[in-house]
Amino acid sequence: MQIVILASDSQRRELDHGTTDNVIWIQHEGDFLEHSSADAFLDLNYTNTSGRNNVLGKLLPKLVVINSVAETLRETNDSFVRINAWNTFLSSSVLEASANNGEVKKTTEEMFARFGKSVEWLQDEPGFIMARVVSMIINEAYMALNEGVSTKEEVDTAMKLGTNYPYGPFEWAQKIGLRNVVDFLQKLSLAQPRYEPAALLVEEAFANKKI
Repeated sequence: MQIVILASDSQRRELDHGTTDNVIWIQHEGDFLEHSSADAFLDLNYTNTSGRNNVLGKLLPKLVVINSVAETLRETNDSFVRINAWNTFLSSSVLEASANNGEVKKTTEEMFARFGKSVEWLQDEPGFIMARVVSMIINEAYMALNEGVSTKEEVDTAMKLGTNYPYGPFEWAQKIGLRNVVDFLQKLSLAQPRYEPAALLVEEAFANKKI
């Protein structure tokens, strides 16, 4: 199986351990079409735009996997497979995924097995499970910070020691990207107000355009 992957440097480091043959790493979406004879395509930098969907749609019916945490297949393309590939989540041995076409599940599992990962199939809903959990932990941490409960450093240390998580909530927010967390929570809050992002989280996300 030849796989074409569009990824950032950090995503490549999380996924690639130098043991997978027949993988082509690319940097631009147009490069997918230059390798259209490949068997599978993985877009870890996916954005839900008509241009991007048009390019990836030309690769069908071959396997097309997108990193789409907030947006579902109903909002992108029913024939794609979507995964949670936020920064740090690719390091897990189990990847959350959704597919509306059952025929592509086996091929998806075979592809990720080459990277030493298994796939957990979930319903096509925003955020899967882990992104929702981590985003809410981050949100609660920002609420606590705004109330003066503790410092960022103390909260991060307490979470890592108390839960054995790899990162504290503020560290995790930086790695995922504050805008990613805010945009995701804002989308969820349209249907469920409990997901409303903390004011301080929103403030920090928009204060630094690099985040």
